[in-house]
Amino acid sequence: MTDDAPTPKRSFWRRLRDPIVAQFSQGVTPDKIAATLAVGTACAFFPFLGFTALLTLGAGLVLRMNQPILQTLNQLLGPLQLVMILVYVRAGEWIWRAHENRFSVADMLRTFHDTSFGEFLQRFGWAGIHAFTAWLISVPVIIVGIYYPLRPVMIKLAALRAPKP
Repeated sequence: MTDDAPTPKRSFWRRLRDPIVAQFSQGVTPDKIAATLAVGTACAFFPFLGFTALLTLGAGLVLRMNQPILQTLNQLLGPLQLVMILVYVRAGEWIWRAHENRFSVADMLRTFHDTSFGEFLQRFGWAGIHAFTAWLISVPVIIVGIYYPLRPVMIKLAALRAPKP
């Protein structure tokens, strides 16, 4: 085995890095890629299952961002979204000071199967409002917290793609 042979670790990073680096040759700036990754992450954490792809699509169209990067990021962050939904519900309960009728996943699943949709919404609608409130407050924090650290990384990646004199 030679030193140039790709290891699994190198192969993974190359697959992650190369599509982003390829965007630089198409005129996309490092700032725009960093912003796309930041906004895409915030959209991917939207606390309602099934709506993140539409939210990501809409944000990308309005902000003129790269759709393949946004949608890929949305899919990659899907498992983390499930965790974030519960985090957002708990944070929203704290924000709204909702100490009664705390959200329980087991109780929600049981109620979903045993009642009508209207009864389900009546019982767990506030959990959605709590989650949405916490997500809405977290969006600027997520965007700033991802954009500024990623910006210098994207600038370095762009320099890799620049022609050497």
